[in-house]
Amino acid sequence: ARTHVIFPPEVIEAFRSDDSSNEMVGPKGPIFATAKIAGIMAAKRTSDLIPLCHPLPLDKVNVDIQFDGKDGNTAVVECECRVTHKTGVEMEALTGATVAALTIYDMCKAVSHNIEIGSTVLIEKTGGKRTVKEQELVEK
Repeated sequence: ARTHVIFPPEVIEAFRSDDSSNEMVGPKGPIFATAKIAGIMAAKRTSDLIPLCHPLPLDKVNVDIQFDGKDGNTAVVECECRVTHKTGVEMEALTGATVAALTIYDMCKAVSHNIEIGSTVLIEKTGGKRTVKEQELVEK
């Protein structure tokens, strides 16, 4: 799953140390590192958050956060989940990406509330009842 967090200039100025760094640091500590942990924890707790979502023994959860190379004011959050099971883990990936984005917002809101969390989308799903590739998702 993927989501975008778009920052106003004052947030970038306050928390980004330099253009070559892929981390933002605030009074509470490293923002992206904290958001990655939150995303992983959320993916693992998805069944506690979403009614009727089955608890799954996740084999892998990876949250990656990078600045978009276009303008430098957007963070791209991606969450990948894997499980050896008869069901897919798209809800876990969507939850992980969303909670990571919310954590970034929480850690930056002291400077500005004009932080925008963009749409959260499923990138790809394999396994379960059907496989869905990114191209199929974009075409809809």
